[in-house]
Amino acid sequence: MPRNNRIILGHMKHGAAVAVIDALGRVTGWSEGARLVTGLTAEDVVGRPAADLLADEVPRDALTARAGTVALRHHDGHRVVLALSACPLLGPDGAPTAYVVSADPPAPPDAALTGQAFQTASMPMAVLDLQQRYLRVNDAASQLIGVPEEDLVGRFYPETVEDSEYSRVYQRHLRQVIETGRPVRYESFTRAPAQHRDNAWNIEMWPLRDDSGAPSAVAIAAFDSGEQYWARRRLALLNEAATRIGTTLDVVRTAGELIELLVPRYADFASVDLLDWVLGADEPPMLPDGGVVLHRVAHGSTRESDPGAAVPIGGTHVYPPSSLPARALRDGRAVLSQAGEPEFVRWLAERNARSPESRPLRQGAHSMIAVPLRARGTTLGVVVCVRTDHPDDYGPGDAVFAEELGSRAAVCIDNARRFARERSTALALQHSLLPRGLPGQAAVDVAHRYLPCGSLAGIGGDWFDVIPLSGGRVALVVGDVVGHGIQSSASMGRLRTAVRTLADVDLPPDELLTHLDDLVVHLSAEDSAEDRGEEVAELGATCLYAVYDPVSRRLSLAAAGHPAPAVVRPGGTAETVPMAAGPPLGVGGLPFEATELELPEGSVVALYTDGLLEDRDGDLDGATEALRRVLAAPADSLDALCDSVLKAVLPDQPGDDVALLLVRTRALGADRVATWDVPPDPAQVAVLRQAADDRLTAWGLEEAAFVTELVVSELVTNAIRYGEPPIQLRLIRDRALICEVSDASSTSPHLRRAKAYDEGGRGLLLVAQLTQRWGSRQTGLGKTIWAEQALPGADGPKP
Repeated sequence: MPRNNRIILGHMKHGAAVAVIDALGRVTGWSEGARLVTGLTAEDVVGRPAADLLADEVPRDALTARAGTVALRHHDGHRVVLALSACPLLGPDGAPTAYVVSADPPAPPDAALTGQAFQTASMPMAVLDLQQRYLRVNDAASQLIGVPEEDLVGRFYPETVEDSEYSRVYQRHLRQVIETGRPVRYESFTRAPAQHRDNAWNIEMWPLRDDSGAPSAVAIAAFDSGEQYWARRRLALLNEAATRIGTTLDVVRTAGELIELLVPRYADFASVDLLDWVLGADEPPMLPDGGVVLHRVAHGSTRESDPGAAVPIGGTHVYPPSSLPARALRDGRAVLSQAGEPEFVRWLAERNARSPESRPLRQGAHSMIAVPLRARGTTLGVVVCVRTDHPDDYGPGDAVFAEELGSRAAVCIDNARRFARERSTALALQHSLLPRGLPGQAAVDVAHRYLPCGSLAGIGGDWFDVIPLSGGRVALVVGDVVGHGIQSSASMGRLRTAVRTLADVDLPPDELLTHLDDLVVHLSAEDSAEDRGEEVAELGATCLYAVYDPVSRRLSLAAAGHPAPAVVRPGGTAETVPMAAGPPLGVGGLPFEATELELPEGSVVALYTDGLLEDRDGDLDGATEALRRVLAAPADSLDALCDSVLKAVLPDQPGDDVALLLVRTRALGADRVATWDVPPDPAQVAVLRQAADDRLTAWGLEEAAFVTELVVSELVTNAIRYGEPPIQLRLIRDRALICEVSDASSTSPHLRRAKAYDEGGRGLLLVAQLTQRWGSRQTGLGKTIWAEQALPGADGPKP
């Protein structure tokens, strides 16, 4: 069978619209497909001229090309537009004997538009067959790949790309669509062949199916999600900033944390410069209109060995008014500049002139941004970011992000600045309230240490004191106000003043703490009335008050919620004094118990605040045992022992303030104390004057005899006249000469100004004028009146 006939039969067999027209223009063949298209049967048209089937004339170009669009008249009268093509049937001589005309319905207008939309879409699109060969590639995809469509169609995908992680992931998803017939969507961050930088893409793959529903190809579309990707990255950086910036309340460290966050993800080089006042305790001055002096506190670069910074860390630099940092500070917003702009050129030239050795490191710099650091309406400094290796210039989105990040970082820096200022103020206040030099006294040798904590909580309210008392005795005090900051330091000062005032009354330790507790309750009530709802620091105060008498060598002490001291007797081991802890100050209404113990001369007593023991990994027993061991160890001096205690017991970074007071006891022997029992007879006054004069002679203190005789006469006479037996006179030679007269009466004397004609009333006035100080104290058996005078040759000031 001739080949042309086989073609005709094939077309007719498959239902195509086919007609055969002979050389005279008559229809000689008509297929079933033609009937379906026109509604005319073979009987209706075979033998008739083909021109009878036309609704319009055939365009001349269609006749010439033997192809074109033809309008036919349907059996029911309406027009049918068909795409027609004619194929000649050749005779033996090679001349056409007939034509086979096949007609398919032309593609609807929307299909043509679809093809145009595919080809001109702004997003890259492609179609691959099931063997991963290109079938179609639109213009955007050709531009992205860098290869025209005609050079890609028919090529195997792996042959057109490099072997990379991106291409392997792409193929894996492609196979997944082919094997499962289900669409796939994923995000990729890669550099396309025709691009010079990485970019983010959302890639979608879905199967294309034939008439039977089986997959026949895979369609691919790539959506440029770079803007959304970088927006998410910036948002992630902001979220990360909340946890990474401000981990400490240190200004310089906080600036360093900001640099670590920026480099390399946002900048290839970044620096933080602060105004000088931020690093001190001063309040912010007004920003000058001219050049700005900034202090470099941190910088970082992708080049770790040499960041290429023109200003070293710790250095200062004057930024001219036209510079980006100065403009950012003045305008209060981010300022951008790109390579080629005058500001950028000036900045680069100035940097290169300042540090020419780092010029190669600045090559490639193409974009920079300066962002002010502003917190609570105050400008603190500026952050400068520069891009060299990063391909993208800074844009408006980067400026918004940088301002938000700068605002968050500025709050952290300002918090650190405020903490440093408050800590400095609290520390200065506390140092002004703590004893700068302990008063001279002969009862004990003293060494002390005070360590403010370095934690974020700030300075606490720990204190200590050594207070000389009458009779050569000395009061030892340690206390702790719970809390930190200026409030605690101020509360500590109030309590220390109150303790000194009560100590001057010469109360026993338990009574003194009772009065102090009452005072704290009243102070707390006053503070609460002024500021209701705010916790008062004194409510958490503790205190230990001890009195040591070098004559009796007895230590009397009481505690208000404070740790008990440790005692080391000569040649012995350290032990904690067994005593009642007592309630903290401010509770009110609960008693305090006093404890007494006799100490041999040379005993060491350690008084301390809880910060010494309670920061050793929570092991209070272990810390106490370590304290005992180090106290019992030999030491060259009390100062050396203080250092040994702190080194052995404290961690490297104490979490609380520590006050440590070490005392070594002395004793006043019988050769320095003289005591006489006084009969209640005025005639004995002369005898006691002579006995006191003889004792002063034995001590080599003849120069003090005159004043001492007057004091003895007055005090003994008053005791005989107004007091109750038993009466006792005692002279003590310490750093001062002390005269004491005790009796069983609890009535305390007081000064009064005698009138011109009064016979008495001038005795105590004379005592007050001739001695350094005088006073009275209550005892278990009555009272003691005492007076102190400077030893001859000692220039003791009279208070």
